[in-house]
Amino acid sequence: MPLATFEIEPTEPQRGSVIWMHGLGATNHDFDDIVPLLEAPWLRFVFPAAPVRAVTVNRGMRMPAWYDILSFDNPALREKASDVREAALEVQALVAREHARGVAYENIVLAGFSQGAAMALHVGVRSEQRLAGVLVLSGYLLLAAQFEAERHAGSAGTPFLVCHGRHDPVVPVAGGRQAYTRLKEAGYPTELAEFEMQHSLCMEEVSRIKEWLAQRFA
Repeated sequence: MPLATFEIEPTEPQRGSVIWMHGLGATNHDFDDIVPLLEAPWLRFVFPAAPVRAVTVNRGMRMPAWYDILSFDNPALREKASDVREAALEVQALVAREHARGVAYENIVLAGFSQGAAMALHVGVRSEQRLAGVLVLSGYLLLAAQFEAERHAGSAGTPFLVCHGRHDPVVPVAGGRQAYTRLKEAGYPTELAEFEMQHSLCMEEVSRIKEWLAQRFA
């Protein structure tokens, strides 16, 4: 069953689309208030809702989650790989849907926060097409051992913006820095922006995102 989405349509001639994934336990309305601040009325914003599933590290509680988190302590067993791959197919289907609606792949941005950021990064490097860009907000690299083997040559040239709070107690800044380093080493045009915040967004970060989106669609 396709992911449910909440969408904000452009109010000016459309130049592209942003598919934005929310974080663990959140909803696809978490970033409604951000859109006007980005001052990009020429973009369609698509906010998918993650399926509800049991999350092991939260004592099996059911909540919106892109994948089950198995452990915070063992990176090799951190996320359930089958969940990640299933969610990736659903996000890829949204990218294909935007393309079918007339948006060129190179005008589609993947974005996300926390778990959603991890998904945006995961799908972005495996894309068979170069995208307009990938926004990784307080995220990290999923299935890190498979990064080199699974990244697709078609994604070469896709720009990444990795944003992270230096005082993040949920996803430590080391996770964002590791993702940035791996992307740079793989040849992706990647920028790292760190902010004096915890696991959240701040106005300085919103301004950086606004600037980055404007550059993608100049």
